[in-house]
Amino acid sequence: MSDTTTSGDRRVRASDGDTMHEVVTGPELAVNAPETETPPKASAPMVGRSPGQLAWMRIKRDRVALVSVCVLIFFGLLAILAPVISWLYGAKVYTGNNDLMDQRGRPLGTAGGISGAHWLGITPQRGYDVFLQLIYGVRTSLGIAIVSAIVATAIGVVVGIVAGYVGGWVDRVLSWFIDLMLCFPFFLFALALVPTLNTRLEDQFGVVAPWKRVIELIAIFVIFGWMYVARLVRGQVISLREREYVEAARAAGAGTGHILFKQILPNTWAPIIVAFSLSVPSIVTAEAALAIFSIGITEDTGIADLGRLIYNSIPYLSVAGLAPGVVFLPGLVIFALVLAFNLLGDSLRDALDPKSLR
Repeated sequence: MSDTTTSGDRRVRASDGDTMHEVVTGPELAVNAPETETPPKASAPMVGRSPGQLAWMRIKRDRVALVSVCVLIFFGLLAILAPVISWLYGAKVYTGNNDLMDQRGRPLGTAGGISGAHWLGITPQRGYDVFLQLIYGVRTSLGIAIVSAIVATAIGVVVGIVAGYVGGWVDRVLSWFIDLMLCFPFFLFALALVPTLNTRLEDQFGVVAPWKRVIELIAIFVIFGWMYVARLVRGQVISLREREYVEAARAAGAGTGHILFKQILPNTWAPIIVAFSLSVPSIVTAEAALAIFSIGITEDTGIADLGRLIYNSIPYLSVAGLAPGVVFLPGLVIFALVLAFNLLGDSLRDALDPKSLR
């Protein structure tokens, strides 16, 4: 019997006749001993989020989108609270201030009549307060643009979903009509149509009521604005009408209306929202352009308009120090509105369709 001990008495070799044994002792035993299994930790419950919640999370992380929303909320509050602001301001939008102008109709004082009573000065010739003209001009432009975009989007959605789902000769006829409407140049058609309509809408004194002119503008923007949404929705519906959930709805006996507006339409809301957010700024600029051409909101309607302010400032562009508020501020307001809507539309597109970022 012979014993051999390694360092630290960790291994002992024992010989008993012709048999050799190796015994593990000491710390090695603890190392090679089977470990006790610990129970796995309970994983956190998975929280499901809807596509709308995921889109909202992406928008909240987008600083450009948040800044655009803040700018639009600011202008929206100005438009909604315009009468309250006018009351607190202590002036009316179409109250002239002839005592603050010289004999040539130019504002007296510094930079176009800027004072504590008139924060941005007054307009030349008529003496209207520029601050209130801007606020009510934003109200007019946003009101016409948003109402026109809502009606045009609704018509485009209905036409597009019917054309895409029914197909056949209905799709061909509607697609042909959409292409025909897209061929008409908007501004040339408006320049020819609006004066003709105004002659029909004039009263016995040759004046067109302000509400008639506003409805006329909204109708023109709707006539030329629904085609883009219709083509977009049509393409989406064509790709969705053969999906499994649509086939299941048909097999369950669902009617056409249910399939169109309960199954297909909710899956096309993302491009519709983006199209709406991008159509509003185009209508804002088009409405201002029509006012500059004197076929939109005119001076005799008693409605303030940003485009009309720009038109009235044209004679004073060479003397900007005379009335800087009238010359530059209306254009800057339109620029801020259009830029905020366009940036928000791009952010919505990226948030609602993450594949567009790839």
